[in-house]
Amino acid sequence: MLATLNNQSIEKNVGCIAQAMSIIGNKWTALILRDLFQSPQRFCQLEKSIPDINPRILSKRLDYLEEQKIVSVAYDPPASSRKVYTLTKKGEDLLPILKSMADWGLNYKV
Repeated sequence: MLATLNNQSIEKNVGCIAQAMSIIGNKWTALILRDLFQSPQRFCQLEKSIPDINPRILSKRLDYLEEQKIVSVAYDPPASSRKVYTLTKKGEDLLPILKSMADWGLNYKV
């Protein structure tokens, strides 16, 4: 039975939560998104802001987020090899979810 809120299902279609978690449920992904909400970032900036992340894992997460159209990649300057990661509209739509997670974390700190 689906969980309900005010006699309405949380999910309009079964599997929506699973779909969202397949994107943001991986370790580090929410922290990468948190930093990209602040501003576009280069790889080295993300690496510094998330000190325990392995560079290989960061690269894989960014590639996956790009495949899922959550982030886009540009080059700065355009002729260089320095990638800059920016949230797409689809990525920006995750902001309320991450804010809710942050609020929950603040309320229930361990």
